[in-house]
Amino acid sequence: MSDTFDSLEARDPQVRERDLMARLPQLLAQAQSAPGWARILNGINAADVTSRAALAKVPVTRKSDLKDIQKNDFPFGGLITTPVRNLGRLFMSPGPIFDPEGRGPDWWRYGRPLHALGLRAGHIIQNCFSYHFTPAAFMLEGGASRIGCAIIPAGSGQTEMQVQAMAALKPDAYAGTPSFLKIIVEKAQEMGADIGSVQRACVGAEALPPSLRKWLHDNGILHVLQTYGSADIGNIAYETLTDGQVNPGMIIDEDLIVEIVRPGTGDPVADGEVGEVVVTSFNPDYPLVRFATGDMSAVLTGASPCGRTNTRIKGWMGRADQTTKVRAMFVHPSQVADVVKRHPQILKARLVISGEMANDVMTLHCEVDATITADASTAIVDTIRDVTKLRGEVKLVARGSLPNDGKVIEDARKYE
Repeated sequence: MSDTFDSLEARDPQVRERDLMARLPQLLAQAQSAPGWARILNGINAADVTSRAALAKVPVTRKSDLKDIQKNDFPFGGLITTPVRNLGRLFMSPGPIFDPEGRGPDWWRYGRPLHALGLRAGHIIQNCFSYHFTPAAFMLEGGASRIGCAIIPAGSGQTEMQVQAMAALKPDAYAGTPSFLKIIVEKAQEMGADIGSVQRACVGAEALPPSLRKWLHDNGILHVLQTYGSADIGNIAYETLTDGQVNPGMIIDEDLIVEIVRPGTGDPVADGEVGEVVVTSFNPDYPLVRFATGDMSAVLTGASPCGRTNTRIKGWMGRADQTTKVRAMFVHPSQVADVVKRHPQILKARLVISGEMANDVMTLHCEVDATITADASTAIVDTIRDVTKLRGEVKLVARGSLPNDGKVIEDARKYE
């Protein structure tokens, strides 16, 4: 048996399932005490929801609808059960979408993935997730505090200073996006700096291609594990190690019920079939009931070699809707519409995300009737950055050039 975080991770799967189902009625009753959930769950008898079959009859609430839900009941859509002024932090992600954080220890449940990476009390983590408006950095902070790790609150950017901090403070691990870790390693090599203390990395917020994992390993980061989470839920699933090797799949967190459903519906699919990830979260401040993430994945059958007995998923396998993650930030169709609205010259637009993962290129293809000035193109570029908080390029095309398929965001990246 491996060194698990606690006894919950090694439970008999039937015991876990029985415990989760027994907790469902209380969760639904708690959720129904919040006005937003009371509307969504109207007519649902919480006491009757004691099985996955019963849960599958409960309406799905989609992440893509959060912006409108929150707009109608500002700021959290009436979905929280703790008064706003009693929360620990209030976050604003692009969209905008607002997310709460309560005051409990390890509120986002990141102690488990950090422990799975081999981090223990006394280790130091250089936290390069952003501390600006969004919760990723604080997710890691909570997990690190729970297991007794010190944090270097580095945030994102300032690559040379990141290298200097690593060389001086000798952290044991990095936390952040995998693409930024590659940039830091390359900068350290350029500077001739010794960052060899960093041999572990907890990465997330974007895909980790096998080629990038291998590159990091070959350049001194020996153990790189992905987490899969979101700003609404926190940790959903995480990779594990056995004898230094990454195990297949990602282990689902102990305080969640995860379903894989057919996209656009709430109907669970068979194990192994790709579908949309739907999460029910037992969170005392922000209960989520059948929350559709918009992410695609599939159940990986069988037990993990690491000794943890919870269900595994195959990890992130793309998006079920047009909301797309670019350089660790979500871009929404409504943001594309906002850009078009500000520039009357644009008749129609399609945002194309190209390149390989960890090297995203975002280009707004704009249908126009005639050639527009360079200043106008520059203004569109500026608007893209203003609206999405990301760099983007503009490509002008003739009227009628874009496909007539209703798609405003196209993910054309290579995932292999």
